Amino acid sequence: MKIAKHTVASIHYTLTNPEGQVLDSSSGRDPLTYLHGEGNLIIGMEEGLEGKVKGDKFDLKVSPDRGYGVKDENMVHKVPRSAFGQQPVEKGMQFSTNQGAVVTVTHVGLEEVTVDANHPLAGVELHFAVEVMDVRAATAEEISHGHVHGPGGHHH
Repeated sequence: MKIAKHTVASIHYTLTNPEGQVLDSSSGRDPLTYLHGEGNLIIGMEEGLEGKVKGDKFDLKVSPDRGYGVKDENMVHKVPRSAFGQQPVEKGMQFSTNQGAVVTVTHVGLEEVTVDANHPLAGVELHFAVEVMDVRAATAEEISHGHVHGPGGHHH
């Protein structure tokens, strides 16, 4: 069975940046199981998996516009150091805003802190090494809910 809309695929993957640094991997964990064609993965990953079958191993490059987006400089802001109160602030720290967005500290000055609300992988070409472990038809319930149920999926 090929991966297509309304199939459930289980994959092992390792994500690296263009410099070869491992950013994420399913190694040592259960495979990632997802419902294909419902936007549960970044678009470039779904496009690369389309038509693959159990046992396929391949490398996939995903450009920023098919991954986490291009970097938007309008999402980089300077905020007063006082906004963090007495909390120590260091480059690389992440905070949730009152609106629920996650920002990453990119620079700490004496008076101001620069935060970036772009996804940490925005603007980065993503390199995936993928192995398809299993493909099956989705159940009617999974299709109606838009995600996988059972092992590796959501539970209600």
